[in-house]
Amino acid sequence: MSARTRPVLVYDGDCGICTKCVAFVERHLAQDIDIVAWQHADLPSLRLSQAECEEAVQWVTPDGAVTAAHVAIGDLLKHTGGAWWPLGAVLQIPPFRWVASVVYKWIAKNRDRLPGGTPACAMPAHLRPGATRPPADPTDSPPAA
Repeated sequence: MSARTRPVLVYDGDCGICTKCVAFVERHLAQDIDIVAWQHADLPSLRLSQAECEEAVQWVTPDGAVTAAHVAIGDLLKHTGGAWWPLGAVLQIPPFRWVASVVYKWIAKNRDRLPGGTPACAMPAHLRPGATRPPADPTDSPPAA
């Protein structure tokens, strides 16, 4: 495996809201990052499990550190720099971190009902049309470091 030199943003490629957010990132934020849908990612090389990726967006640094959900979004914004850095930093400090966590979880839980959401967002990944991966095994975890 070759060493990564850029961080990787891993998202749910079947989710309409996620793909719209990634399109925004690609247009306005993406600077020297790789963006990949978890359904097309080499999860073991990223030290991620399918279950983790089904749960939340993931941010993997070149050295292999992983953050998820609102913390991953904060890391993306801080990595982008400029005017985005303060917003990313604020997302990661109390009490804003607590609010960001609640908002992220609410959006993730209700993404099929929100503008841009699709019926596939409500389905477990293995039941979505065109699914190629088996259901996530709850004991599935990335290899130990």
